[in-house]
Amino acid sequence: MKHIRNFCIIAHIDHGKSTLADRLLEYTKTIDAANMQAQVLDDMELERERGITIKSHAIQMEYELGGEPYILNLIDTPGHVDFSYEVSRSIAACEGALLIVDAAQGIQAQTISNLYMAIEHDLEIIPVINKIDLPSAMPDEVEDQIVELLGCPREAILRASGKTGEGVFRILDTIVEKVPAPKGDPGAPLQCLIFDSVFNSFRGIIAYFKVVNGVIRKGDMVKFIATGKEYDADEVGVLKLEMSPRSEISTGDVGYIISGIKTSAEVRVGDTITHLKGGAREAIAGFEEVKPMVFAGVYPIDSEDFENLRTSLEKLRLNDASLTFQPESSVALGFGFRCGFLGLLHMEIVQERLDREFGMEVITTVPNVSYKVYDKKGTCTEVHNPGGLPDPTLIEHIDEPYIRASVITNTTYIGPIMTLCLGKRGILIKQEYISGDRVEIFYDIPLGEIVIDFYDKLKSISKGYASFDYHLQDFRPGKLVKLDILLNGEPVDALSTLTHVDNSASFGRKMCEKLKELIPRQQFDIAIQAAIGSKIIARETVKAVRKDVTAKCYGGDISRKRKLLEKQKEGKKRMKQIGTVEVPQKAFLAVLKLD
Repeated sequence: MKHIRNFCIIAHIDHGKSTLADRLLEYTKTIDAANMQAQVLDDMELERERGITIKSHAIQMEYELGGEPYILNLIDTPGHVDFSYEVSRSIAACEGALLIVDAAQGIQAQTISNLYMAIEHDLEIIPVINKIDLPSAMPDEVEDQIVELLGCPREAILRASGKTGEGVFRILDTIVEKVPAPKGDPGAPLQCLIFDSVFNSFRGIIAYFKVVNGVIRKGDMVKFIATGKEYDADEVGVLKLEMSPRSEISTGDVGYIISGIKTSAEVRVGDTITHLKGGAREAIAGFEEVKPMVFAGVYPIDSEDFENLRTSLEKLRLNDASLTFQPESSVALGFGFRCGFLGLLHMEIVQERLDREFGMEVITTVPNVSYKVYDKKGTCTEVHNPGGLPDPTLIEHIDEPYIRASVITNTTYIGPIMTLCLGKRGILIKQEYISGDRVEIFYDIPLGEIVIDFYDKLKSISKGYASFDYHLQDFRPGKLVKLDILLNGEPVDALSTLTHVDNSASFGRKMCEKLKELIPRQQFDIAIQAAIGSKIIARETVKAVRKDVTAKCYGGDISRKRKLLEKQKEGKKRMKQIGTVEVPQKAFLAVLKLD
């Protein structure tokens, strides 16, 4: 056990975690030259396309130092704020962390956020300045920032380049020397922490775990404590580039178990595996449930695919534990699911994965957050969907969630960023200068305001330099109204939103204008209206496609033309009574892109 080292790599998005992981795998000869490719651990096609890590990836390496063989278990983690749950699970399975900072960008918001998470779990932090081969690198300034943040001696900071491989052997030596060996008792009853799982169509569900106490062997009868289910361990092994079976996995090591589990509900991330006979009584503590930030309805394009969508979401949840869903129905879209996501990028990725991995094309409604609604009697209900709001006459007040946002930026962009935050009803809490020209600004902002386009706008006004991180603060009363969109007098529930009174008129007007562009013309006029309760606040009309019925009249009395036009008008009126308007998928997505 004293030769095992478990560590993860944490950093802000795009600071070179996956590239550095490639070098570690290459220098420990875990992967041969024939299989080597860039971002070797990002095995999802989507990750390679976008150049971001979406999933944490565990892999085992072997390394020799001073004639002693060591086993290094590495977990590469995502850097984007929407996937911070992946990071927290990886941290729970490690004793050390490589904190990677880009030599050109310096410390950014997610660096600090992930670092605090690692410190809370008492991990040994090894700071590394990456990308020192860049012409724009400023290793000395970045070193000052790290010393200020961590309070560590300068000589403890390693310099490396994931691209050229410079300094990688020094990192490996430091991991062996500094990261503590796992604590645990091989003789105690078995306790394994599940930190991830995947679905394999041939072998059922494969759970990845870390052995905290005891030893697990092939053929053991095991029990999952949270679900109380019992299984036979058909195969256990360690995670190399492929899965590599072993006869036993002992305390401190990271591995996988295949036991023919068919239903996804039986495996939960954070659950504990133990032996059926003489096993541990209680589960491993300290693993928190995820809290979704953004809610949106996900509906199959063809209503017959409802059950297929349910199966696809269950399989996807195995691999992405931060996704939550429950069934709901909509007048416009039929049956679907109310899904909870950690942010907009997370929502986009889930939609994309449903399409690529399961062939499910879905319609996503306007995202919103959860509100607490108090009625006149003082009872409080949590509402995730504008359609679930009680009658306005019964509502006493609505509380909306506020977040504490931290924005780290160059001093040049303070003005535009403050204007953006104030426009989103933000309240300035404080600002701190981190180093020479870098400042951290703290704001309290309603979560509903940042859900749609805040991150995109922040990136564009700061030319990509500002970094953003947030956590839920509390609920506060707000003047919120439900904005309905009516097509020919019929409300489209999937386009309803809860919005602040001050923004409602302009938002309603923009929605109507956007829908006018997107809804195809019919044989009859379509009235698009935005309404708050019974008050119409904006209207646009999509004109009918008309046949020129007067084309055959060449001269003659006007009454002949009038007669034909009246006849046509009658027909259009009849059509309007029976005609329905299809809202294209583009319209739902366009609402997210409103400027």
